[in-house]
Formats: sequence, structure tokens, C-alpha cells
Amino acid sequence: MHLNRRSLLGGSLAATAALTFGPGLARAEGTRLRLAWWGSQDRTRRTQAVIDLYQKKAPGVSIVGEAISGSAYWTKLSTQMAGRNISDVYQLEPRTISDYSGRGACMALDPFLSKTLKIDDFDPGTVDLCRIGGTVWGVALGLNSFSLFYDTTVFAKAGLPPPTAETTWTQYADLSVELTKALGKDHFWGSSYGARYSYVLDVWLRQRGKTLYSEDGQLGFGVEDAKEWYAYWEELRARGGCVGGDIQTQDQSIIETNPLSRGYSAMGFTYSNQLVGYQAMMPNKLGITMVPQAGGGAPSGHYYRPALIWSIGSTSKNGEAAAAFIDFFVNDLEAGRILGVERGVPPSRKVREAILPTLNETERASVEYVNALAGKVGAYQAPPPIGSQEFGDHLGITTDRLAFGQLSIADAAKQLVEQGNVLLRRR
Repeated sequence: MHLNRRSLLGGSLAATAALTFGPGLARAEGTRLRLAWWGSQDRTRRTQAVIDLYQKKAPGVSIVGEAISGSAYWTKLSTQMAGRNISDVYQLEPRTISDYSGRGACMALDPFLSKTLKIDDFDPGTVDLCRIGGTVWGVALGLNSFSLFYDTTVFAKAGLPPPTAETTWTQYADLSVELTKALGKDHFWGSSYGARYSYVLDVWLRQRGKTLYSEDGQLGFGVEDAKEWYAYWEELRARGGCVGGDIQTQDQSIIETNPLSRGYSAMGFTYSNQLVGYQAMMPNKLGITMVPQAGGGAPSGHYYRPALIWSIGSTSKNGEAAAAFIDFFVNDLEAGRILGVERGVPPSRKVREAILPTLNETERASVEYVNALAGKVGAYQAPPPIGSQEFGDHLGITTDRLAFGQLSIADAAKQLVEQGNVLLRRR
């Protein structure tokens, strides 16, 4: 799928009339829906505001929303699956949709498409981002890509230039070390420890002609690749350029626990749409750029992806009502203005045009970053294979053991690949 500046920010801004409701809304009266998601307080505030708006516009429909943080979200989802009581609408992301659709937790959305759930205003190919085995299991709530955030105030104090889209991995390491030394601050480093993030590893591999996952659902890299990856980060840690293991292991891959947001590092890896959530937590202005590059004309390693996904629980007795709410969430202009780009750049062209005048500086920076990637991104990749969530957990555990000296680089690389492939085969 191609997304460029013209399609995202260009065109008329006249499309401001509210969208008409589909037939699903009328039939939804008298129903109660449960909605579940994870995310920052800012995301929860925006989501609840859209829920309140929908309930005003759809009399008789009640929605109970629940925000669950960190690993507790997945624990509760597993409990709901076991009890066949999955939330009517719940949040997934690219790394998990294959797993949960494959485990029977998602309702097929094909019967609702273009009827209750209207997709005709989406960019071509957007719906396919959640299509697995020929079936659509979710709806992308926005588009994003991988990114590097940095604290502009810290760089100004250090008198160092911030990273750019041309910064190589070697330059990034040197810059991280220089930052740590220039600031001379206890428990503060130039960089977070990127080795434990599967999406950063994915970018690094793609720059080298490899992939995180192969087409047959196994790992797309080998032990030697993993050794090189771990060696880079362990050398950077030894040079004082990135956070220590005690800080690293506290990161639960959510905004609130990232070393950048907690004030332990000047730079951190994350997804582009999260600029809004990070900035809401941090007093200093953040900058955004690409993940470091391999240089020498190598691919950027970046691609567009669905930032987050709404799926309908397979056990829901209110599938059409749930689809009607999702339709409102992604197509209603007033809802779009509330949501902004916190969950990524909206898939609907009309919503994008309508929200543009309302975006603040941070939101515009997030959109402009996604636009700037046009021409640099590779083709969108199919959703990760079943077992990818377990592999992501395995990567974190293995990397943390390496950080505490429980594994050598060679042993960590071997365990990552060999046990990782076993996890993928099991599923």
C-alpha cells in the first residue's frame, strides 16, 4: 500500500459533514458492548470521549470501556478466551493479530464490510493489513512506522546535533556515548537498550537483506545475525552509551516504562504514533526521526503498518453492533477530531482531511514523519506468524539474561534463534 503526502495532507478540507450511520447502528439499540484496550492515560481519555459521543448519538446503546495496562491486558484476554467471554471489541496490534485470530478469539469481519462497517473511503490495501488466510480479522485504526524519539532539550544542553534520517548505526553508537559523557549525569544515558525490541531488530535485519520472520512462519535470520545484533548493543553498553540492565528490564514495552519517558535516556525507540503519548508525559520537547541506517544505499528497513487494530470477540453476541461502533470510531468526523493521530494516521481520507486543521504541533510532527517516509519504505509485510507474540517475549527474556551476565553473546544468540524457532513451530 502506498501512502504519500498528497493523499494524507493534500486535497480539500471541505469534507466536514457528519457521516450517516449505517444499518448496524439502528439494530444496535438496547445492546450493551464491552470494549477493552491498553495505552497511556491520553489514549484512555480520547477513547472514553468517543465512547461517550457514540452513546449520545446511538440512544439505547451502552458501552463499558476498560483500559488495562501492560502484560495484564494479555492475561485478562487469555482468561476471557478460556471462559468464552471475550470483550465485544478489543484492541490488538500487528504482532498479535495472527496469534489471536488463529486461536479463535476474533470474529470474521467480512460479512460486515461495506455494509455496517464501511471501508470505501479507506486507502486501497488498508483492509488487507488485517487479512489473514483470506479473512479479515480486524480493522486498522491508523498507520504508523518505526521511529527514534529524542529529547531536544538534552541535545541542546549537551551541544550535540540530534540524530537524523541519515544517521548510521555506527554514528548512533558514537552519539550515544558522547551524550552520556557530555551530560555527566548519574543514571542517565544517551540511548535506551534497543536489542530487546523485536521491531528494531526487524528494521536492522531488513537493512541487511534479512527479515524477522520468513514466509513459512519461521525466523528469517540465523545465529550469526543474532550474534552481530547482540554484540552491537553489548559494546554500546560497555562504552556507557545505553542504559544498564537494571533499567532495561523494567521496560514493559509501554510508554510509562520506557527509559526515555522515565528520564533515564535521551533517545528511545518506539512507534511514530506514540509521539503524542510520550509528549503528553514529558516536559521537554521531543524530536522524531528514523531508526539508524546501515548506509551505503541499503534499504531503510522501514515500512507502513497498522498502528493498532480493533477486533470483535468471537464469542460476542452483538457482532453487528460491535461492527457499527468500529465504523463510527474510524469514519465519524467528530470522533476523528477527538482521536487525532494518537493511534496513528487515520485510514479514512475524509477523516484525515477533517482533522488536519485541529492537529497540534506534536500531532502534526507525527503525521509529517509518516509522510516523509514515502519513497523510503518497503512493501507492507503480512501480519507476523502465529507465535510471534511468544517470540517477542522470548527475545526480551533472553536479552535481559544477557544484560545480567547470565548468558554470553554466543549463548544468547543461539538460544534466541533455536528456541525461537521451536516457539513458532509449536503454534
